[in-house]
Parts: sequence; structure tokens; C-alpha cells
Amino acid sequence: MSAMMAFKPFRLWPRSLGSRLFLILLAGLMLSQGLTFTAQFLERHMTAKTVMLNTLENDVATSIAILDRLPAAERPDWLDRLDRGTYRYELNAGLPGIDTLSDQSAGIAAKIREAVDPRFPIEFQSIPGDGKRLQAHLTLSDSNPLTIDVNPAPIMPLAQWLPYVLVAQLILLILCTWFAVRQVIRPLVNFANAADALDPNRNTPRLSETGPSEVAYAATAFNAMRDRIAHYLEERVEILAAISHDLQTPITRMKLRAEIAEDSVEKEKLVQDLAEIERLVHEGVAYARSAHGNSEKSSRIDIGSFIESLAYDYQDVGKAVTVVEKIDGAIVTRPHALRRILTNLIDNALKFGGSAEIYVERDHKGVVSIKVLDRGSGIPEDQLDAVMQPFFRLEQSRNRGTGGTGLGLAIAQQLALAIGGSLKLRNREGGGLCAEISIH
Repeated sequence: MSAMMAFKPFRLWPRSLGSRLFLILLAGLMLSQGLTFTAQFLERHMTAKTVMLNTLENDVATSIAILDRLPAAERPDWLDRLDRGTYRYELNAGLPGIDTLSDQSAGIAAKIREAVDPRFPIEFQSIPGDGKRLQAHLTLSDSNPLTIDVNPAPIMPLAQWLPYVLVAQLILLILCTWFAVRQVIRPLVNFANAADALDPNRNTPRLSETGPSEVAYAATAFNAMRDRIAHYLEERVEILAAISHDLQTPITRMKLRAEIAEDSVEKEKLVQDLAEIERLVHEGVAYARSAHGNSEKSSRIDIGSFIESLAYDYQDVGKAVTVVEKIDGAIVTRPHALRRILTNLIDNALKFGGSAEIYVERDHKGVVSIKVLDRGSGIPEDQLDAVMQPFFRLEQSRNRGTGGTGLGLAIAQQLALAIGGSLKLRNREGGGLCAEISIH
């Protein structure tokens, strides 16, 4: 329990890199701005205090000298002229006070004492109830009392416009931080999207090689890696095609030799084995080439007529293939690849269900869905994805007649991706399988 509570605060830390960089940069900039503002505030505070005390010293010395030289009757007329707001002069003994002075009052008293001529005895008292108010009592040359009433204001009060400036600086910091983080994160997002969409078989746009030198170099390296992968896939197809071509001749010779041999059980088995080898070679090459289904050019076809033609081909040879629902209209696709996909799906439906039903629909987004349904035994839910893998067979016997090569659905899926579509399998209620291909 204590361990869980110890890790609980870390849940507040954002998961995305962009949010973390944003918070780190913003916190650092705000801390730096705060330290700079504090240093400037203290420096200006000290400077203003020094200037005020020096000004106070010079002004008090001048004011006392003026009042001392003026006739007593004229002195009241000068009091308003000598008033400085934070301190003023009174021609009386002042208010009763105490001798204890605060640190600030002691500093002001020291400056006033330095300014006053030694021939004028001076005393300082704090006014009770206000620790900042100070009065200096002295006697002029004609024995008249003079009081300097000092009521210092804050040395450097905050200006009214300063909070608005601070808010504007904060907004500017947030915007600049967001822009900087966006410039850093955007290439990573582009790389992640490009890596997620990496498919040499599709004509996807290449990653832009513009921007900062590091980003451009990484994009160039990524595009080069993509080209190498595509080249390796092309080599794989060429190798399989070459193997298929080279195997055709010996397989044909072996079949001819088997045909002229005397009839026997071994002859029939040999002919069957050679037929299975030939079929496996053809299916393997078909799967390799299905990854490069984009070699066929797209064309506009009438989807309703296309499906009916495919169903008629099966019906002509006595297969139970029916078109239950269809749509009219044209779509742009690769017809040979689409025919191969549907042929593989219909063959599976006939093989495991005995019949096939075809439904063609179009949704509100314009996506065309072609469903091939059967009433076979279906596929276990935990193996619906596995059957899309090459050479995977639900029927685990080594009999190709019952289990097949395990490439039919793999080829269909590869071709579906190559034409920009998708293939999904799901079990039907009441038994059977639904294979749905969506064409965007």
C-alpha cells in the first residue's frame, strides 16, 4: 500500500513527450524570468533607497537653512513650498512619541542628523501606532521649534501597468514554448506516421526531406530504408519466379515419365505428388506476387456486372454461387486483383460450406463492401487473425486436398491491401463464415 502511494504523484506527470517538453521549457523560462524580475526589483529597490536618502539629506539641509534665515512671520508661507509628500515641516514641537526607532527610521534619522548643522540640537522619536512615522525635533537660531514629520511611503510601489506586462510576458512565453515544442515534436510525429504506414507495396507519399539539417538527414535515411525494403521484396519475387520457372521443366519431365510408366498404385501416388508440388509452387509465386499487386493499373468497372459475371462463371460449372444483393454504379479498382480476391474467398466458401452467397453494399461514405458468406463450420474466434498468415491451415493433416496450401486467404489479404482495401473475417450467427472486403 505504501509503495502504491509513493508512486501515485508520478501519475500527474504527462505521458506524451510534447507535454513533458512543454512543461519543462515553460517552467524553466518562467523560473528564469522570475529570477530576473526579482534581481531587477531588488537592484532598483536598493538604488531607489539610496537616491531617496541622498535626496533627503540634501533637501533637509537646504530647507532648514532657508527656514532659519527667514523672519518668523514669513516661515508659514514657505511650509507648503518645502512639503515633499513623504516629509513636511511644522513650526511646533510636534506630537509626543517614543525614543525607540525601527531599522528604517534609524537609517532616515542618521541621514537627517548628517544634514543638520551641528549647532541645531536634534532629537528623533517614533510616533506610536505607526512604526514607520518619524519626527525630528530641533530649535532654530531664534529659539523657535521646528519639527520634521517623516512618513515614508514604500520605496518602489508596483506600477498599475506592471501586472498586465507580466501577464503579456507569460502569454508570450507559453506561445513561444508551444511553438518550439511543436517544431521539435512535429518531425517525430511525421516519422511515426511514416513508419506506421510503411508499406513498400503501396504508392504512399515519401517522407518530406525538407527542414533542419538533422531532420532532413533522418528523412533521407528513412526513405532510403524504405527503398531498400521495396528492393528486397522485388528480389524475393524474382527469386521465387526464377525457382518456379526452373522447377517447371523437371516437374513436367517427371510427369511425362510417370504417364508412360505402367499403371500401378505407386504411379497414381507419384502423379498426385507431382500435381501437389506444381500447385504449391504456383501458389507460392502467386503469394509473392500478390504483395506487388500495384503493378496492375486501376480502371473503372461496373461493380454489379463484375460480380454477376464472376458468379455466372461458377454457375456454368455447376457451383452453388448466388448473388443475393448487389448495387449499380462504377468503382475504380484493379479488376484482376479483385477477381483473384473474390475467387479465393468463393473457393474457400465452396470448399468448406458447399455454397457461397455474395452481398454487395455501399455505405453513406461511399465505401463498397463485398461479402462472401457460407454455412460451413466457421473458424474459431482465436484463429481468425492467424488464418491470414501464409501456410497456416486449420486442417492440420498433410493432405493438400483437404487442408490446401494455406495461402488462399493470405493472398486475398495481400491483394486487398495492394488495391487500397481491407479484408475481415467473422463468424456468422447460426454457423458459417463471412469474409468481407471493403473498397475505399
